[in-house]
Amino acid sequence: MQHIRAHVLVCGGTGCKSAGSKEVQLEFARQLEQKGLSDEVMIVETGCHGFCEHGPLVIIYPEGTFYCRVKPEDVEEIVDSHLFKGRIVERLLYHEPLTHEQIPSYSEINFYKKQKRLVLENCGAINPEQIEEYIAVGGYEALAKAITTMQPQEVIEEVKKSGLRGRGGGGFPTGMKWQFAANSVSDKKYVICNADEGDPGAFMDRSVLEGDPHKVLEGMAICGYAIGSDEGYIYVRAEYPLAIKRLRIAIEQAEQMGLLGDNIFGTKFSFKIHIKEGAGAFVCGEETALMASIEGRRGMPRPRPPFPAVSGLWGKPTNINNVETFANVAAIITKGSEWYSSFGTEKSKGTKVFALTGKINNTGLAEVPMGITMREIIFDIGGGITNGKKFKAVQIGGPSGGCLPESMLDLSVDYDSLISAGAMMGSGGLVVMDEDTCMVDVAKFFLNFTQSESCGKCTPCREGTKRMLEILTRITEGQGREGDIELLEDLARNIKQTALCGLGQSAPNPVLSTLKYFRDEYEAHIKEKRCPAGVCEKLANYTITDQCKGCGLCARQCPVQAISGQPRSKHVIDSTKCIKCGACMAACPFKAITKG
Repeated sequence: MQHIRAHVLVCGGTGCKSAGSKEVQLEFARQLEQKGLSDEVMIVETGCHGFCEHGPLVIIYPEGTFYCRVKPEDVEEIVDSHLFKGRIVERLLYHEPLTHEQIPSYSEINFYKKQKRLVLENCGAINPEQIEEYIAVGGYEALAKAITTMQPQEVIEEVKKSGLRGRGGGGFPTGMKWQFAANSVSDKKYVICNADEGDPGAFMDRSVLEGDPHKVLEGMAICGYAIGSDEGYIYVRAEYPLAIKRLRIAIEQAEQMGLLGDNIFGTKFSFKIHIKEGAGAFVCGEETALMASIEGRRGMPRPRPPFPAVSGLWGKPTNINNVETFANVAAIITKGSEWYSSFGTEKSKGTKVFALTGKINNTGLAEVPMGITMREIIFDIGGGITNGKKFKAVQIGGPSGGCLPESMLDLSVDYDSLISAGAMMGSGGLVVMDEDTCMVDVAKFFLNFTQSESCGKCTPCREGTKRMLEILTRITEGQGREGDIELLEDLARNIKQTALCGLGQSAPNPVLSTLKYFRDEYEAHIKEKRCPAGVCEKLANYTITDQCKGCGLCARQCPVQAISGQPRSKHVIDSTKCIKCGACMAACPFKAITKG
């Protein structure tokens, strides 16, 4: 019998793959074969570990040694020193300790210390393309328990008592949603997993599908049993090829083992799952537009009621939850609602997965208990702001969320607290901004996204967001007028009250939140024709400081001859001629030109 003395876990998530993890994995295989260790050391390709900033990641068990930014040329040293001689390669550790006793384990690294990984528990720990590894850590036990020992209503009651709320943005109680679908009488019902993750900077669902697809399939099957459905769809955007590949493998393996398909576990319960690839329209994240797309129609929202639980896919009762919601279900069934509700706050139970992006040192994926503060996420887990800059704001909830200032860093991250602050949980995108960020420009960026993604069906969203974007563009170009702020607020309120779907109703949020917390920046743009952050080029003022040595390089680079001065003396910029191209600033070897 083959004796495996060590496991080499190589991250195979999209982030690490793009950084070269596949080449690292192949080099491990070559080196182990060459050194005669391939029979006693097993290489495992896992899903995303979450610590994306420091990939490709390699963890060696049983020690749990965590190597960062591993390149193919580093592999020979790891094999020779660590796997052959038992010596840690300290230069590749996240922290370089003075002694081996100080080497932190995987869970002791600051990035992971305050996390509570329920949804991401298996991501980075198992091979997502081997169903046996999922089963070995308790996979499909929840499905077996539900369909062989529990009545459908008992399953729903357990989900209700857990306090699980939808992780796709709205935060609607999951058990109640299942109850509505179960109460609908029909010869056919559907379960849909919404994996149409379209928020800029968001990759939570992608990572779960890539790293632990069976957990989502199991959650969908349990939902199917609870509401009386025998068929499900996973709607996933085509831009996620690795997630789609691993989902297909997972579905095929589950069917071969009788865990999906007909008469699961020898019972009368049957459940089949299909994959529907979306074309990338952001509006298809809205449930009625998503169902229209599955049916082969243009993805456009429709008025509600009727709600999907009554009349959904092809007019049949349908339950829709997102990836993260379904990924919570199995643990609730196996460990109980009381265990699950012990995490989080009174009204926001469990954990939430966030994608950390922007001006933050530790970009990546983090799962934290509800109720943690924004400060803990950004500074303890995220490692603070890049380049030693000051924190300015965080955009939470994607393009439909809000921007929160420094004064809100100690805000509890839960559904109700975020809404009261003018933001929302959303699907979990978290974009951090530093002192060099223009908040008017940020609002314009997110509104430009939602405006371009509007399906155009309803006038408030189609025309209202366009008018708001025109005003913001004018402001950032120095053409802002008195009354623009009030007009933006008026338009925003009307769009929120009258738009057809959630995309339109939440589209003004970035504008309203930046007006609430950074109104002075809007006023500076309009009244003083000045961008405090120096980001808006048409409002920028270039100035030559006393550091100027009079070399004349800036003058030679200026395309409109706006710079004059004598050799070896300070030059000056004629602001009436300056076209604000920045060529002078880029050319100055003495950093004597500032932009403000």
